[in-house]
Amino acid sequence: MSINSYKELIVWQKAVELVELVYLLLQDFPKEEMYGLTSQIKRATVSIASNIAEGSNRGTRKDFRNFLFNAFGSGAELETQLLIAQKLNFVSPDSCKKTNELLEEIMKMLNKLISELAERT
Repeated sequence: MSINSYKELIVWQKAVELVELVYLLLQDFPKEEMYGLTSQIKRATVSIASNIAEGSNRGTRKDFRNFLFNAFGSGAELETQLLIAQKLNFVSPDSCKKTNELLEEIMKMLNKLISELAERT
């Protein structure tokens, strides 16, 4: 696997798209949550794309794989936070549908990429 830039990775492109969706979703959150759950959701979402980018620029496949694990962990964190937001009625399940579907797709892609890198190290 040879890439010139992390920007070529479809999983990174989808992670950036996810950031956009999440920021739109957060516009409807209560203002008092700006420094609470909203902030945590933003950090987790941005962390997915950021870890993919940082890991791809590391020197080894092992380093890249470790950063992909971090991105995967941030995805699980985001999934949990969105579920909490639904339970607290900050968002409806319908309004999260597209976001959850994209997150699921990203998680599958990360899992596959992690597995492929493990086979090559």
